[in-house]
Amino acid sequence: MKILVLNGPNLNILGKRKKEFYGISTLDNINIILKDAAKKYDCQLLFFQSNHEGRLIDFIQKHAKSADGILINPGALTHYGYSLHDALVDTKLPIVEVHLSDITKREDFRKIDVFDGIVIERVMGKKEKSYEEGLEKLIKHIKK
Repeated sequence: MKILVLNGPNLNILGKRKKEFYGISTLDNINIILKDAAKKYDCQLLFFQSNHEGRLIDFIQKHAKSADGILINPGALTHYGYSLHDALVDTKLPIVEVHLSDITKREDFRKIDVFDGIVIERVMGKKEKSYEEGLEKLIKHIKK
């Protein structure tokens, strides 16, 4: 099983951002946690982060054919990334969306989620544990 793990804008500077929302873990720490979790399921993860929507789309289009699912934290693209939305739909893969903070309890603009309706699940508000839980939900869905 192969899962694409995608991270959008500003997630490359985790650990330096508002700790009350995003916690203290860096993206590298989160990726290590995910690699360890994936071993239990004999699952391969392919990681990618970009601050640019087009680069995320290019990565998806290049690697989706060989993947079984997508775990994504779109970052701010959650609220306006319609071309990323379309690229994800085009894959026809199961997708789990994760967020470190609970976007439904933050500023009004963050409550907009252009991925609502295309993801099989959203996990949020659990800091780095959102990723772990999201990965487990995605793997269980794929194995069904």
